[in-house]
Amino acid sequence: MEVLRLKGPTQLHGTVDVRGAKNSVLKLMAATLLAVGRSTIRNVPAILDVRIMVELLSRLGCTVDYDAEAGTVSIDVPGEVGIQADYELVRAMRASISVLGPLTARMRAAHVALPGGDAIGSRGLDMHQAGLEALGAQVRLDHGYFVAEAPTGLTGTDIALDFPSVGATENLIMAATLAEGTTTIANAAKEPEIVDICLMLVEMGAQIEGIGTAELTITGVSALRPVDHRTVGDRIVAGTYAFAAALSAGDVTVRGVGLEIMPNVAIKLRDAGATVDDLGEIELGDGTIGRGFRVIGPKRPRAIRVATMPFPGFPTDLQPFVIALNAVSDGVGLLSENLFEARWRFVQEVARLGAKVRIDGNHALVTGVEELSGAEVEASDIRAGAGLVLAGLRAAGVTEVSGVDHIDRGYEGFVEKLRALGADIERVSRADALSFD
Repeated sequence: MEVLRLKGPTQLHGTVDVRGAKNSVLKLMAATLLAVGRSTIRNVPAILDVRIMVELLSRLGCTVDYDAEAGTVSIDVPGEVGIQADYELVRAMRASISVLGPLTARMRAAHVALPGGDAIGSRGLDMHQAGLEALGAQVRLDHGYFVAEAPTGLTGTDIALDFPSVGATENLIMAATLAEGTTTIANAAKEPEIVDICLMLVEMGAQIEGIGTAELTITGVSALRPVDHRTVGDRIVAGTYAFAAALSAGDVTVRGVGLEIMPNVAIKLRDAGATVDDLGEIELGDGTIGRGFRVIGPKRPRAIRVATMPFPGFPTDLQPFVIALNAVSDGVGLLSENLFEARWRFVQEVARLGAKVRIDGNHALVTGVEELSGAEVEASDIRAGAGLVLAGLRAAGVTEVSGVDHIDRGYEGFVEKLRALGADIERVSRADALSFD
């Protein structure tokens, strides 16, 4: 079993480059199914989830060239592609459900296994189903597969989402691009990753109005064309390093993401006593021009109050880092989780490091201590794993984080980048200490 072993406490100093958003690039890869020909996506992170999506698209009949070092993925989409996404791959990555909309729209049928992914709570597909049915598809659950069929194609309609679901918004946008007529999506998600998908689809020839707002209007076209597109930077990974700087009393410059797509993160870090500077447009590590910012952490952070909300509110994916920050803060902090209930599984692990957290419904009350103590802990999802590593930066002694595969799904070169910033961390193999004869 591989674990991440780190020694603390330690401060982080230096510069870190962040590539494209995991929560965008996977959907962009799925969107290429809408156009016959070769599409290229750039600024792609070298993470496990991208490799899973490469395999999924390959099994659907696409020819996929993925250059992890260069950060590019090129996808040749044939005239006829498969319509079944098997459980073997879909259970490993919930984002696989994003092939549902494109396949239903272009191939008029999709058989997608019910997804797995992170253990962070219930995330039903009711809005996906209702939206596709409103567009004219016949949808059913059949032996563990989400089956959508539209023999005569999809037809534009008015859709109102009960909640601004990112996944449902993405699938319905992609499906509507090839539907006959006009579709409106009310209460649509507004995340930067949604904007990124819309911009790529427009480059492909889609007609979309209201990009970046809660109401989208999509006028269907007969066909889309392949495209060359650069992915938006990963605000969650950037936020991870920002919190790492604040939590460790460090000084970290993040290149590849601007504060304009993470406004509430900057506000909360400043509330905690950190200095957060917007660097504007700067030269990135690959020689291109992008945006960046710098975070200087306080000697000891102030406790903060945060409520997770859909964009532009505070992202739920950064919730574990707020708890880790409050765990070593001066005062009592409060985290209200309004999206995913099972993220509290992180709390029982960070408590092993000495954090004082009390859960009451969807609220976590955190009483800060001056220093945590190293221990063995286990990641239950991508962000929980990274959060435990960040907590270990402020823990005395050795912390071992298992469940490394979760972290690999969302973070490119996490160990190497943290070491470059000064962390004493390594990936090691450790035999299971328990044996039963």
